[in-house]
Amino acid sequence: MSKLDKQPTLGVIVGNRGFFPDHLAQSGRETILRVLAREGIKAICLTPEETRFGSVEDNAAAHKCADLFKAHRDEIDGILVTLPNFGEERPIANTLRWADLNVPVLVQAFPDDIGKMSIADRRDSFCGKMSACNNLTQYGIDFSLTRLHTVDPEGDAFAEDLRDFVSTCMVTQGLKGARIGAIGARPTAFNTVRYSEKLLERAGISVDTLDLFELFGMVERMGSGDRQVKEKLDAIKRYVPTRGIAEEALLKMAKMGAVVDNWMQENELVASAIQCWTAMQEYFGVVPCTIMSMMSNQLMPSACETDIAGVVGMYALTLASGSASAIVDWNNNYGSDPDKGVIFHCSNLPTDIFVDSTIATENIPVMDYQEIIAGTVGKENTYGTVVGRVKTGPFTYCRVSTDDLNGRMVAYLGEGELTNDPLQTFGGYGVVRVPRLQQLLRFICENGFEHHVAVNLSQKAAPIQEAFEKYLDWDVYNHDQYAG
Repeated sequence: MSKLDKQPTLGVIVGNRGFFPDHLAQSGRETILRVLAREGIKAICLTPEETRFGSVEDNAAAHKCADLFKAHRDEIDGILVTLPNFGEERPIANTLRWADLNVPVLVQAFPDDIGKMSIADRRDSFCGKMSACNNLTQYGIDFSLTRLHTVDPEGDAFAEDLRDFVSTCMVTQGLKGARIGAIGARPTAFNTVRYSEKLLERAGISVDTLDLFELFGMVERMGSGDRQVKEKLDAIKRYVPTRGIAEEALLKMAKMGAVVDNWMQENELVASAIQCWTAMQEYFGVVPCTIMSMMSNQLMPSACETDIAGVVGMYALTLASGSASAIVDWNNNYGSDPDKGVIFHCSNLPTDIFVDSTIATENIPVMDYQEIIAGTVGKENTYGTVVGRVKTGPFTYCRVSTDDLNGRMVAYLGEGELTNDPLQTFGGYGVVRVPRLQQLLRFICENGFEHHVAVNLSQKAAPIQEAFEKYLDWDVYNHDQYAG
């Protein structure tokens, strides 16, 4: 089962220190489980029948909790440590060490009520959280924190903390063991998308390759009347308007789509990058954009020009948000506004990020031909692009790369806004506003990053940074934190 298909699951450690008010551990556990259920998160937690109040307050309870977590190793995406009172810091750390799940950990502490500061009701979680974190640091266990030192678990602030933490868990766990397909060789003209398979493998990400010769051979062996071909052809026509597109071109797309679907399923691949420019058009007669757009829309991202590192960024955004991501170029200035620019691709953008055809009459996605290379290979060989304007609203951008010279995975990310500024052009496009865009562009150039960037219509920079930096040990630049 894909990480994107399963209900997020957290192991829960309820900290308790015996000489603090016990009833707080009992009510705190009930509250936190209720909140997790409300957020659609499955909880793996000790019960009051297994330990006192279902909490962890000594090593005997720590062993029981660790054993419980190990029994659910394949389900647990992360662990929540909740402190309804001061908590016993060492049993908490021992639980995590003995469970040995190697998943993200979030530490949350209940706030005290200033009207209940007697010995009967005082929590002291404010202090206990520091002790718990001190022990986790001593044990070498990485952990995340809530935005506020103590936070009401039933409030909006903690709900936001939880959602971000789940995103961090999805990115961390989803990238570990991810398998990505590279279809075709890197085009000679695209040195920018070079990458190191070995660094990706060291990061837990495997790459399977398929030569275009093999792809075209498998397509050639597929009959026009094959069930899979007919189903894919119907799916294409339902997916995007195809008026004016030659039926022969649509049939080629359907055959190629069926072959790619089979190959990805057989090899357990979660994303892909495909050679396009211009071998696909010269020797096959279509662009792969529609097939790639459909995969990205189904949360199986697909990037151009065998940009494997680029599709890792797409997949991270998809894991974090649960929605479709696109690969675009940082492509043009927008007039003289230093904080605005144009993002663009030919395009293979997923239809979910385009202007909605049910509420708009123009700039909606349609299938067309690839205008840039049509003059070279012929318009009839370039059908299959998905063109239109991207929706307005907030977005997150992310670029992953392999720093081969220093043997590191590196990335930059940040958030911005897709605007409704006027623009008439072709392909898939949008106008963006990014605070201090000129500084970001300088950073990209000075650090040798690619012109491709992954985008997603969500705000997920912080939890993705947490996953990349803290749990995957990548070097990350978050432009939102840049103060210069």
